[in-house]
Amino acid sequence: MVDRVGEPGAGFAQDAELDHVDAINQVFAEFEFAYHNQFHKAFASVESLVIAKKYWLSSLEHYTPTQIVQAAKRLIKTQDYLPSIAALVRACEEGFDLFGLPAPRQAYYEACSAPSPKRSHRWSHEAVYYAGKVTGWYLLANEPEATAFPAFEYNYTALCRRVMNGEALTIEIPQPIADRVERPLDREEAQARIAKLKADLDL
Repeated sequence: MVDRVGEPGAGFAQDAELDHVDAINQVFAEFEFAYHNQFHKAFASVESLVIAKKYWLSSLEHYTPTQIVQAAKRLIKTQDYLPSIAALVRACEEGFDLFGLPAPRQAYYEACSAPSPKRSHRWSHEAVYYAGKVTGWYLLANEPEATAFPAFEYNYTALCRRVMNGEALTIEIPQPIADRVERPLDREEAQARIAKLKADLDL
């Protein structure tokens, strides 16, 4: 897999089909297009480019391919100079909003303060609800932040990775119980129904 990083002509791919190698190839292709002169000065030879791609791959393997590509696109829009790997790592760390997700601590505070019933709350993102549910509403309400936040962050980050990989999370809202009570039958209606039932059964 890593060998593909150095393949000539490796470039743009569809985000939904990306693996980590594809993501690194796409990032470098977009950097080359956006920062042409700076890019060729930084990676003056094929050997230096291949080494750089492998290093970036190993440094970014904890992020999803889509997250890496989207973070790189954000940097291209905001930076005049060729981004460093440290800048891309920071962009990946801070890039939850690229997918409509709140940052972990913001999500934690939302989960802790959400009223009951939890499923009916208007969540900023479904991942916040499920992270709170998996972590445990009781734990979030009763344990100090130093204990509760790491557990919540672990679950939330795992859910965020699923979202960043294209999975849609939905919260099933239970259907309300009908608030009407049927009117009791009067004597004549009851007798009529009994008579009809007997007729249907040949009694």
